[in-house]
Amino acid sequence: MYNIKTFRLGFYCLGLIAWLFSAAIFAQDEAAASDSAHLYIASPVDNEVVPQTFKVVFGLSGMGVAPAGVQREKTGHHHLLIDLDVLPDMSQSLPSSENIVHFGGGQTETRLTLAPGEHTLQLLLGDYLHRPHSSPLLSKKITITVK
Repeated sequence: MYNIKTFRLGFYCLGLIAWLFSAAIFAQDEAAASDSAHLYIASPVDNEVVPQTFKVVFGLSGMGVAPAGVQREKTGHHHLLIDLDVLPDMSQSLPSSENIVHFGGGQTETRLTLAPGEHTLQLLLGDYLHRPHSSPLLSKKITITVK
């Protein structure tokens, strides 16, 4: 015969199994999310000369944009990498700094002000927790000259 303790234990075990199963399915979805996607900087273009304050337009195909904190399949939000020589740890949430700018509101463009000289720009898509997807989606790095 089952008593209340046995019932509770069984209930908790079923809940744990369901949670593990859903986590495994979500992880597979996240891994597959970027398989056919393409991330790019639409403007400025590589080797363009720009004024100190200029517009940067983000491009994304094959996935959608969702704000940070909103968990939706095959979506992410932009992080702009500025003058970054070494990529951040792709297994962790991305830090926020002057070189890693978060666009957690789902923005697809920004106005940027940089000092005169040569700079690099690159986009990295993050999930709802600011983590790169298991197959990181990274744009080509472009070089610009600020006059």
